[in-house]
Amino acid sequence: MDVKELAKAFLPCAECALANTDKMVQLPGAARVAATLEHLLALMYPGCHGTNPVPHERCHQHIERLFLQIADEIGEEIRQVLLYRCTEAERAGKGQGDCGACGDCASAAKAIAEQFMAELPKIRAVLQEDIAAAYEGDPAAMSKMEIVMAYPGLHAITVHRLAHALYKLKVPILPRVMSELAHSRTGIDIHPGATIGEHFFIDHGTGVVVGETTVIGRNVKLYQGVTLGALSFPKDEETGMLMKGHKRHPNVEDNVVIYAGATILGGDTTIGHDSEIGGNVWLMDSIPPYSRVYNQTPFPRIKTKVTVETRA
Repeated sequence: MDVKELAKAFLPCAECALANTDKMVQLPGAARVAATLEHLLALMYPGCHGTNPVPHERCHQHIERLFLQIADEIGEEIRQVLLYRCTEAERAGKGQGDCGACGDCASAAKAIAEQFMAELPKIRAVLQEDIAAAYEGDPAAMSKMEIVMAYPGLHAITVHRLAHALYKLKVPILPRVMSELAHSRTGIDIHPGATIGEHFFIDHGTGVVVGETTVIGRNVKLYQGVTLGALSFPKDEETGMLMKGHKRHPNVEDNVVIYAGATILGGDTTIGHDSEIGGNVWLMDSIPPYSRVYNQTPFPRIKTKVTVETRA
């Protein structure tokens, strides 16, 4: 069979449940979402993302143009995912889905996009605190510009704060695509549903996992390999399917430091404020404020080479 014959095997897209080729609705595609996300990053940090600096005298003009461009882009992408959700809900026999109250995905998307854009100044203000947290918390940081342009932790939290705003507005698909784009770039996996307070810093970052129902307070610092995860996944007694929307991940109160490799699990687990969690600690129980949790220091065995001269 030649290549043309092989290609024909892929022609009946209608038979593919996963193909993004529906006659009524098409999703924007991950690459399109990634492009809009890059524009959002450029809006948050003018001149620091992209290929060219932004001259000071043209900064306001640049920001205004970019703001309007993003509003159009995100509005259309929201319309597409809302229409997809409604179409899938209708196919499943569940009516028009969550946006059935208005019956018009275009008008709903416009309203949501306006709400999202209105949140951007607040998000930018919180990100300034996150930058300060990184600069204050890392002795290796030589400047705040270095943090903005190079630190994976700030990149991940920036994307998260944008994705979380969409998540709170109940936009499907887009927030998770954004968070996974950041995950693939930084190795930091933050679900867009997680609630994270101001002045947040992830140092190094690789391997950090923050689950959907995690709640993190203000002035919290995580090191690499930290997991804020679920202890168990309740199932529906009738269907046997995993139940969604339950509190599964821990709470971390203000002024907490969690060192490398620590694992904290469970929706009933709370780390009290002003506490320190040592490296490689495994926690499934709440701890009170001002606690220090650490493992007992292991006793390493040290062997030295015995040279010929020593034996002689």
